[in-house]
Amino acid sequence: MSATMIKEFRLPDLGEGLTESEIVAWKVGVGDTVTLNQIIAEVETAKAVVELPSPFAGVVTALHEQPGTVVEVGKPIVSFEIEGDGGAADAGDAPAKREPNLVGYGAVLEGSGRPARRARSFAAAAAPAAAEATAVAPAVERAQAPATAVVPAETPAAPEPAGAHPAERPRSTPPVRKLAKDLGVDLAAITGTGERGLITRDDVRNFVGGGDLPVAPRELAGDQTVAPSPAQGERETRTPIKGVRKFTAAAMVSSAFTAPHVTEFLTLDVTPTMELLGRLKASRAFAGYKLTPLTLVSKAVLIALRNHPTLNARWDEANQEIVQFNYVNLGIAAATPRGLTVPNIKDADRMSLLELSTALTELTDTARAGKTAPADLSGGTISITNIGVFGIDAGTPILNPGEAAILALGAVRKMPWEYQDEVALRQVMTLSLSFDHRLVDGEQGSRFLQDLGAILADPGMALAMV
Repeated sequence: MSATMIKEFRLPDLGEGLTESEIVAWKVGVGDTVTLNQIIAEVETAKAVVELPSPFAGVVTALHEQPGTVVEVGKPIVSFEIEGDGGAADAGDAPAKREPNLVGYGAVLEGSGRPARRARSFAAAAAPAAAEATAVAPAVERAQAPATAVVPAETPAAPEPAGAHPAERPRSTPPVRKLAKDLGVDLAAITGTGERGLITRDDVRNFVGGGDLPVAPRELAGDQTVAPSPAQGERETRTPIKGVRKFTAAAMVSSAFTAPHVTEFLTLDVTPTMELLGRLKASRAFAGYKLTPLTLVSKAVLIALRNHPTLNARWDEANQEIVQFNYVNLGIAAATPRGLTVPNIKDADRMSLLELSTALTELTDTARAGKTAPADLSGGTISITNIGVFGIDAGTPILNPGEAAILALGAVRKMPWEYQDEVALRQVMTLSLSFDHRLVDGEQGSRFLQDLGAILADPGMALAMV
């Protein structure tokens, strides 16, 4: 009979030298039996909420910290009783093999490493009620929690009866398949309402529970930035400043008082861009993709940067150098229940419009769900903030620390505008560009804004800049 031992799990460094994290919620309790890489807790760093997978397989014997407690990296948070040869370390305490994941650690699962695919059959497609009964429950559960850091292999399905033929793969687009995967929905159980049976995002959402998925009550309860309801008679309410809100505040103060900001504005007729957007949405090539003005402006920014690389740079104060980036990690400011975050799309300059559309959709969906990984919140080179979605025309955005420029998109409004020597009702937008005057001269910032405006006023101009 194998001997047992007690193993402590200490809070790991969740990335970029973060020194502490807050326990948001435990997913296990004392006495629970856990498997290797099972999610045991949600913790909030200064940048994001992440899930902690268990490095051991065993029984939970103690939870050392309560939800809401801020814990320093390296302190014990949970203890396990494990078999001498059944955990991530054997009796000799030899470490298990590790593999990168959401929080930077985790034991390698046994097996081939490639999840087995479920066999699909006509019988499964012909029984949507049965499929719904098995898919909805995990879908709702996953909609209320961030994505699992390490996804275990699926159990292979039983062989199909002789003569059976696999059903045709459900027709959908990459963003829709990503959404279905996050929500735990089998697309084979959904009937698509799009062209020729294409499964849309709304089809997936409606299958889970209808329309826009609400924020789970558990998520709101763990959100320390949501002000509690005031008690009757109280004249003020105090909410602790921590987590994402604390980090954002410190970063914005540092940026505002370190980099000399300059903001320039350009108001222009974007009717041609909006007309192009309408044609793309109606195009079969973009069916199922989420296209917005932000999509086209993002692409225009990436094109304009090719002739104005000084806006894609960083001021290195310690070494007294200007660091010029030869790639673009495009940051997109996202308002979340926990505060403002700016995740970025890595190597966005290498993406096609279709790829950029998919990346933007996944980025915003992930941010709003509170699932953004710490790695996606660092390394940005230039950012965009879309204040137009709130009906705002212009602003003076503060630079994301370490970046030379940030662009704010205003609302697209129908306004009287000079067009072909006459006054016509046109679609007008204001662009607000803030830049670091140590890196970007007024002329450089103005010419970038001018070129960007030229693309949006006449998308065909992009051909001359590629």
